Amino acid sequence: MRHILSVTLLLVIVMTADATRKKEKGKDSKGSVDCAEWKYGRCVPTSGDCGAGVREATCNEHTRKHKCKVPCNWKKDFGADCKYKFGRWAECDSSTGTKSRSGTLKKALFNVDCEATIKVSKPCAPKTKTKPAKKGRGKEN
Repeated sequence: MRHILSVTLLLVIVMTADATRKKEKGKDSKGSVDCAEWKYGRCVPTSGDCGAGVREATCNEHTRKHKCKVPCNWKKDFGADCKYKFGRWAECDSSTGTKSRSGTLKKALFNVDCEATIKVSKPCAPKTKTKPAKKGRGKEN
């Protein structure tokens, strides 16, 4: 009788542990749901335009928040998570005083939604004066 009770108790413990493992199999180490297609939003600074912030990730009806950081020297409209390959700068447009170039998406970090192609512009460099060539320091005849 004692032997049967021990075997039954052991069987219950094993079954409980197995059920717990199956229940938690769909969760990662942080206890959140395992999902194949997480979509990440842009990093939004907690205060100001840069520094520490939060990035929201969604999958089906599940949402997570991740810590992130926006570099303070980052001034691009398309964000730090969209990487583009750019062509050469076009000639200066005298009517607007700007020059532009286009870029094609090379890599989207964190599955962020990025534009496939973008166009950026910047002010034209002011014309620089050319310095006259210096005369040599050789002997004069």
